[in-house]
Amino acid sequence: MKRKVFTFAILLFIGISISAQTSSDAALSFKTQAEENLKQQNNVRASSQFKRAYELYLAKGDYPNAIWCGVQSSILTPRESIFKESFDFCREMEAALLEGENKLNKKLSVERFLVMKARLDLYSRLKMADRSKEQLGRMEELSNTIQNDSIKEDMLYTKAQYYFTFGPAELGVASYNRLIGAYKQSGDQEKVNECYKNMITLAERVNNAAMVSKTYKAYIAWTDSIKAVNADNELITLAQKYETTQKSLEERESELSMQGYKVIALCTVTVVLIGALIFLAIVMLRFMQLSRKQKKSIEIANEHNELKSQFIRNISEQMEPALNTLAESVAQIPKQGEETKQMQMYIEALRHFSSNIQELSFLEHSLTETYKMSEVNASVFCENLVEKMRPLVKEGVDTGVNAPKLQVKTNPEQLERILTHLLKNAAFYTTEGKISLEFKKRGAHTVQYIVTDTGEGIPVELQANLFKPFTEIKDLTQGDGLGLPICSLIATKMNGKLTLDTTYTKGSRFVLELHV
Repeated sequence: MKRKVFTFAILLFIGISISAQTSSDAALSFKTQAEENLKQQNNVRASSQFKRAYELYLAKGDYPNAIWCGVQSSILTPRESIFKESFDFCREMEAALLEGENKLNKKLSVERFLVMKARLDLYSRLKMADRSKEQLGRMEELSNTIQNDSIKEDMLYTKAQYYFTFGPAELGVASYNRLIGAYKQSGDQEKVNECYKNMITLAERVNNAAMVSKTYKAYIAWTDSIKAVNADNELITLAQKYETTQKSLEERESELSMQGYKVIALCTVTVVLIGALIFLAIVMLRFMQLSRKQKKSIEIANEHNELKSQFIRNISEQMEPALNTLAESVAQIPKQGEETKQMQMYIEALRHFSSNIQELSFLEHSLTETYKMSEVNASVFCENLVEKMRPLVKEGVDTGVNAPKLQVKTNPEQLERILTHLLKNAAFYTTEGKISLEFKKRGAHTVQYIVTDTGEGIPVELQANLFKPFTEIKDLTQGDGLGLPICSLIATKMNGKLTLDTTYTKGSRFVLELHV
């Protein structure tokens, strides 16, 4: 007999659990359907479904969801003839809240605020000014006791709508201005725009033409100020790029000032490039001044920036014929001495520098374009790559690969390009010890390729700007410093990033992390 009673109790518990779960699923289903009907402006059906969801949530004691659905049902009342039903429903929700507070032994202040707001909405739609004012005061008293920023904002919105409906409209404007001030301070531009648009809509609804005009002017002034700030930031960026380019050109001109034909060619290129950049800067300055008065300044600025990049690429391409002509002239010099060989070396360095500038510009403006992916075996790929680099490794330096036989998706050509550059650098700066290439899987969709060496390492003062182009003036024959910035941009296009492990102090360690 005891066993039967125990079995019956278990079955009863399981039945209650299944019933509660079914009730929860049904409530969520009605709530979802109501939201879809609300999007389609089918308010009658949405109101009915919200009310059904309210009943189901209330039955299982989920007061926050129940009250939210009940309030939505109340404010969607379509006809004045059933306003009484909505008021009765509000009283029903208040009674349910009182019961819930007694059960839970805590105040449900946020839910009470929502019911009060629904009741105020009914008073406003019936043009009951005295009742609306009284209800607004109760809501404000309750909101002052709730430590919730969302409720504070909702209270300001509610006050603004009340004053725009019953007057004076200036107090509604004051409420919106408080919201706008808070949003400006937090930097939430979308909320500021929303407030201005709501003010204009409400002013139009009450036929206050003066307020519509005043609010619209304030809105235009706000948008113009944002555009001006963005334009100033772009101008500062352009000036910094120009200053960096000018310093680089001046340094190269100083280093090559005693090189005969090369001096003439480089001076010509430098003058043309500096003149072009000055002209571009003047055009951009005039453009920035005009953009303050135009509504589409951001689009025009982006278009002009693209022209700037294309112009720089064109200048780099125009350097190639001049360098070819200079190389031919040097080759025809009868006596090929040390100075001639040095000139040839500088010509090749400039040609490589021009090519890197073009590629850097291309990568910067194609970051949203992804590479084609294919599967490779991580172990085979890494071993083949290290084998290709072994002739460059100095005698006495060991090489190693640590990669599992795992198929991964990647772009083999671009991956090989990045790792080859890192391995070449390691081979050049490592005179003893070991160079290794390691593959690690860091998650379901994240992998790492790690190149480690025991070379001389990278000075701390250079680490911060390692992946930024044009941060230092270098002898172009010793490298232009664009290799790592280019590799970093390629890594970005591969949905990853290239970083230096600053915690490693026995040489250098670069980590290429890709999300596949």
